[in-house]
This record gives sequence, structure tokens and C-alpha cells, in this order.
Amino acid sequence: MSASMSAIDPVLREVRLHVAPPHETVTAVITKNELCVRGPKSAKYVRHIEFDVSGTALEGAFAAGQSFGVVPPGVDEMGRPHQVRLYSLASPSAGEDGAGKILSTTVKRTFFEHPETGELVLGIASNYLCNLQVGDAMQVTGPNGKRFVLPVDIQAHDYLFIATGTGVAPFRGMLLELLARGCERQITLIMGSPYTTDLLYHEEFEALSKQHANFRYLTAISREDNGPALGKLYVQDRLRASMEVLRGQLASTSNLIYICGIAGMELGIFQALASELRGPALAGYLAIDPAVAGDVGAWSQRMIHRKVKPTRRVMLEVYA
Repeated sequence: MSASMSAIDPVLREVRLHVAPPHETVTAVITKNELCVRGPKSAKYVRHIEFDVSGTALEGAFAAGQSFGVVPPGVDEMGRPHQVRLYSLASPSAGEDGAGKILSTTVKRTFFEHPETGELVLGIASNYLCNLQVGDAMQVTGPNGKRFVLPVDIQAHDYLFIATGTGVAPFRGMLLELLARGCERQITLIMGSPYTTDLLYHEEFEALSKQHANFRYLTAISREDNGPALGKLYVQDRLRASMEVLRGQLASTSNLIYICGIAGMELGIFQALASELRGPALAGYLAIDPAVAGDVGAWSQRMIHRKVKPTRRVMLEVYA
């Protein structure tokens, strides 16, 4: 399908939701728990975790881009059972095994210093998951999410995925699915991290980019030099710096943009789009209030969804 055709809004695939609600969890069994960062200098905080849901209601129930819930054991400081925490799947719809039985996720350990006592506080769910061993059982729920998924007709669109940190998890699943299903359209992943050693699934993405001519993999390192004339880059800076090779894809009336990562990253990306694109190309992604259109640099986070509204060709999944 030619990218020169009139604008194409995505028809997203229908998905199943809440097959296993929080009050009816199913038991999954850990099959793999390993680091997914690079080399001996990497911070050992992010893990790729695979779990088996075969024989449960969740077998074959997920689509790439959806999330699942985890219920940590024990109770909170009020003596109540812990609430469900949601995590993005890192596997395609067919799972890691091709049959929808083995699913995966990407988890970063959460810890912080208590502002009053100075005590190190560990995140309940993330550390619970990261500490699980092969053969351990956990209680899971889901699926969750119906907007952050691939379209029904994968050949009708090009795809620009923009991620920071563990926000790359759903894109790993989507990318593997698109390539496994023979998608011939342009697929670009922009992956941002503080240091090169923090890039997640880096070797896997590099290998896929060499195997598939239609997959472009770009990185944005915010605390290291990215090369001559580039310096330190956030994902929106990479978007601008690589505009020469990305402009054609962004001008495609069937291109979709998916953004996943820390809340607030979308502001910089939208500002970059507004600075680099004009007319129909920009209107395909953002509906901008004329009152703020002339001063992109003054945009703030509170304007998103009010005065700067993403269209149906932009999918957002951001978290605190």
C-alpha cells in the first residue's frame, strides 16, 4: 500500500480484557529471570522475566502491547492485601513460545531513600518480581489495555516506536510480532536511556535491524556523547537529529507513532514534531490550538490533551 494515499487512521485489533480479574487471579510459574542490560558496568536493576500461564484462562488471551497485573503476597502497612500492579508485556501475542503460553515482561527494581528517615525503601511489586526464581509461582490478572495495540491490518501502516527505559517492553513484543508476520512497512524504534550500558535488549534489536531492511533502530543517550555534532540526546533530540532519514516516514499518511515511558516525555516529542513538520504532515499527529501554535517552546505538560491533542495515529502509554 502506497504511503502517498490519503490519511489512514488505524483500526486497532479487538482484544480480550479482564479474563482474570483481580478477585480471580490465576497462577503463573516463572520460567526465566535474567538481566537484560549490557556488560559488567551496567546497573543490575532491570530484568527480563518469563512466566508460564499454560492451562489457565490467560493462555492465548493477550495481544502485544497489553499489560498484565501482579498481586504481591502479604499485606500493606494498613494490614490490607496488596493491590494489583500492572506491567507491560514484552512478548508478542503468541508469547515467547509461539503458542501464547510463555509470556514475558521487563521489570526495573524500584527503590528510594525515605525523605524523613533516610532509610532505603524497596518497591513492593518490582522487587518481588525481580527476586522470583525459576519454578516460583505468582498470582496474575489481565489482560489490560485496548488502545496501545497493533492495527488489524499491519501492512496498512508504518510504525515509529519511541521508548525510554522499560517503556521499550511493549515495543519488543510488537516488533517481534510485526517481523514474524512478515510486515513489509517501515518500522523505526527510537530507544532512550541515560547510558549506553542501560540500553535494554540492545543486542537483540541490533541483530533484528541487520536481518530486516525495513527495521531501523536508533538510540538516544542522555548522559553520554552520541557522536560528532550530536552530544547528549534525549529521544526528542534524536527525533530532530535523525529527521533527514525519518522525514519520509513521518510524512507518510499511514504512519503511526507509539510512545511509551516516563510521563512527560511526550511533551518534548510533540514539540519536536511541531518544530519539524508542517501542514498535513503535522496535523496527522497533533491537533494544536491556534492560540499556542506560534510558540512551541512555551508548551507545558498541562497543555497535552487540552491545547495540544494527539490524533488517533498517536498512541501514548506513559507512567509516573
